[in-house]
Amino acid sequence: LKLAAEKAGWDAAPAAGRFRGVAVAESFNTVVAQVVEVSIDEDGAIKPERVVCAVDCGTAINPDQVVAQMQGGIGFGLSSILAEEITLTGGAVDQANYDTYTPLRIDRMPVVEVHIVPSENPPTGAGEPGVPPLGPALANAIYQATKKRVRTLPVAKGLTA
Repeated sequence: LKLAAEKAGWDAAPAAGRFRGVAVAESFNTVVAQVVEVSIDEDGAIKPERVVCAVDCGTAINPDQVVAQMQGGIGFGLSSILAEEITLTGGAVDQANYDTYTPLRIDRMPVVEVHIVPSENPPTGAGEPGVPPLGPALANAIYQATKKRVRTLPVAKGLTA
């Protein structure tokens, strides 16, 4: 948490029009802290601008792979949280292709910084652990921006419902 906060500049206010949230989670014996910074775009939609991630996964055998796993988990998590939704009508899936199913597009991907906590402990997991803190950190940033609590996913639906 200290490393993520330090690298995100938590001790200083974010730039005008930016809002931050933070969360920490442990999974697969790996601790991950994330600071998410958002803005609100011209259409009133939440736009993730930056994610600062600190990961303590014991000894990082392949640090580049740890960074890639955290980046991928952040992209996956943002996609699910912000807009992905599968709906059914009469038992059939409504989304037939990617024109009606909305995963995160590359132009919506924020800047992602990953920092590995130096450790001599045995290696732990680095696949899934990048996902769990993202939702709470994003929800906290959204609250700072809108004063509305996220109670429904995807966020795009929950903030307009």
